[in-house]
Amino acid sequence: MNVYPPSEDSELLAEVALNEVKSDDEVLEVGVGSGFVSSKIKDKCKLLIATDISPFAVAESKRKNIEVIRTDLTKGLKKKFTLILFNPPYLELSECEKTGDWIEKAIDGGKHGIEVIKRFLDEVREVLDEEHGRIILIISSFNIPFVFREIEKRGFMYEILGNKKLFFEEIFALKIYLKRNTGKAAGDGVDTEW
Repeated sequence: MNVYPPSEDSELLAEVALNEVKSDDEVLEVGVGSGFVSSKIKDKCKLLIATDISPFAVAESKRKNIEVIRTDLTKGLKKKFTLILFNPPYLELSECEKTGDWIEKAIDGGKHGIEVIKRFLDEVREVLDEEHGRIILIISSFNIPFVFREIEKRGFMYEILGNKKLFFEEIFALKIYLKRNTGKAAGDGVDTEW
């Protein structure tokens, strides 16, 4: 198996994306994997493009008639998107858990599980529509509070749109945006015990 199979995090992203997507959205899914999420929303928006670094994920998604570009995160893209979806690698694997294969790339997020998320946050402004752009990002309770600090440090606002409790963690779907488009301040609704 070379492609991350659809799991609870994929289902959460699909569920939240279906609630968020509008017919005039131009959507980018970063790290498309099997194409599970993109295939569910591609007919509900104006345009959908996906990226993945894995040649296996690109091939799998193309089989589902998804337009996929093989690249690392958003590198090389010049277009601005109104909705960006990302289910990143968010676990911190120990050395003995690392396998060196494409599945590892799909799940290992580095220290605190946020190294790939940090790179994504650094790059995403280049492809995010400044006026209407929203990002849906999946994170884990393992990433907290580190991920919130990184989001705020880069000047983004965020709110939690959904969550799923799993056996050993809780996963969250965050909506991230550049400017206040609700009455909430950054972090409103977030449990401060984290």
